[in-house]
Amino acid sequence: MTGETEGLLRAVGLDPERVRRVITDALLEDLGPEFLDVTSVATIPDSQVDTADVVARADGVVAGLPVAAAVFELVGEVTGAGRTVAVSLVAQDGQRVARGDVLATVTGPTRLLLTAERTALNLLSRMSGVATHTRAWADALAGTKAMVLDTRKTTPGLRALEKYAVRAGGGTNKRMGLHDVAMVKDNHKLAAGGVAAAYRRVRAAFPGVGVQVEVDTLAEAVEAVEAGADFLLVDNMGVELLREVVSAVGERAELEATGGLTLAVAAEVAATGVDFLSVGALTHSSSILDIALDLRTE
Repeated sequence: MTGETEGLLRAVGLDPERVRRVITDALLEDLGPEFLDVTSVATIPDSQVDTADVVARADGVVAGLPVAAAVFELVGEVTGAGRTVAVSLVAQDGQRVARGDVLATVTGPTRLLLTAERTALNLLSRMSGVATHTRAWADALAGTKAMVLDTRKTTPGLRALEKYAVRAGGGTNKRMGLHDVAMVKDNHKLAAGGVAAAYRRVRAAFPGVGVQVEVDTLAEAVEAVEAGADFLLVDNMGVELLREVVSAVGERAELEATGGLTLAVAAEVAATGVDFLSVGALTHSSSILDIALDLRTE
């Protein structure tokens, strides 16, 4: 991986070493224990060098170009070929692209281009699909103070990449995992004996960690805030009840609407005065953005 690509990854909050591990594992899924692309080895001379374009096959928002670049730059190392691929990025993450747009150009040993193709496109298409979906939510909330949040409903092993794609699409990240923010949910409340008791236990055990509390009723929202909570997840509430919660505690806590939200009701929910809408579907149900690798024939 080049220093330039590492710098691009760091600039968007991605750890180059973690990205390297993801890519290496993904390439090895394709190459198997003998690190071999049998079709490319059989059909393409080792000395052949070509250029290919990474091309959008649909309109959307692109995300993950530095990750795709890293795939092409690492494929020679992973396969032991000892040769490199040069990558030139044409588009930028977060950019709206149209069908037919060239997003990047890659030049190098043809075998390596085709060996890296599927892994690079899998990651780029997935991340761009998340970014495209997120942008639709961000657009739906435009003109309100509310922002769209992601959740932990991510693909195992790809959380950092998918959460970055949410940011590229105009969304906001919630906690990265169970370690950085405490979230008191229904089962925690039941186990601890109530909203206030659960909140106090978390605050006593981890005084430096942010605490978020899930509430299902107006009474629970008031109880949580009076116990000291300043961030509430208002779960599966209708618009009228959300307005009541905002009126009762909105000046004392940030409020996140969650549970069963759709784009059709996004603006109406945002108009209640909540600060965030959390949408698990950003990462668990986004369709990919169709992106291809076209080998130049001239």
